[in-house]
Amino acid sequence: MVTIFGRAKINLTLDILGLREDGYHEIATVMQSLALADTLTLTQQEEGITLRVDLPGLEADERNLAHRAADLVMSECGVRGGVHIDITKRIPVAAGLAGGSADAAATLRGMNELYALNLSDEELCRLGAKLGSDIPFSIMGGTVLATGRGEIMQHLADFPATHVVLAKPPVAVSTPWAYRSYDAHPAEVHPDNAAFLEALARGDRARCAELICNVLEPVTETTHPVIGDYRARMRAHGALCAMMSGSGPTVFGLFAEEGAAAEAAAAFQEETDADVHLTHTVGRYGV
Repeated sequence: MVTIFGRAKINLTLDILGLREDGYHEIATVMQSLALADTLTLTQQEEGITLRVDLPGLEADERNLAHRAADLVMSECGVRGGVHIDITKRIPVAAGLAGGSADAAATLRGMNELYALNLSDEELCRLGAKLGSDIPFSIMGGTVLATGRGEIMQHLADFPATHVVLAKPPVAVSTPWAYRSYDAHPAEVHPDNAAFLEALARGDRARCAELICNVLEPVTETTHPVIGDYRARMRAHGALCAMMSGSGPTVFGLFAEEGAAAEAAAAFQEETDADVHLTHTVGRYGV
């Protein structure tokens, strides 16, 4: 039996550079791992893949990325035997936090350990890229510049330790819809990733906070103004910066002090309908 964590992520920057011939968008994004995590327990069984998820309504069959990840490892590596996967969900679903990708990445790492496959990180990332653009990052974690469709990773210095408040409004955002909306209404303001990387290399959190930018935020906020409201609330409670993660709808606030972050999280829980989580940044492999 193996127990492993699948950690949430936020996008500190997200730029769209164009549409690729394969139908994906070319992106450049700085992604950051968080302590908030789903817990996956993998147990060997004689054959097949079974899955249990503690969140009602979430699919527990081949539609689930964790199931697909286990199936991929078994077929690619000739695994003889099966696996039961038990998932305790903590990452909000369909939130722009890569919860599904985190579970798939944890399954890949868990299968590698459970069956002593000795796959390298590179090999795990290659498998992950077959399932989803965020999965290679979720395998490695930390602070990463991801390019291509998200599968080409440049590991960066760890973002300075920072407290994070996540607030997911009770709205649904489809990632394909967000990208199509962007194509119809491209952003006028784009992140300065070069400047962000320079500030990160200096450990200058304040400058990084000034440079966060997500080109999907304006298009999503146009349809869901609550995103702008949450962003303003984060700042009013002392956040260094606040922004939507990924295609949304979750808004995150970065805080220098744990006390201020806790107060902001409590205020969101009391004053809004948001799904709220208080967490913090972590480095590579969740350390």
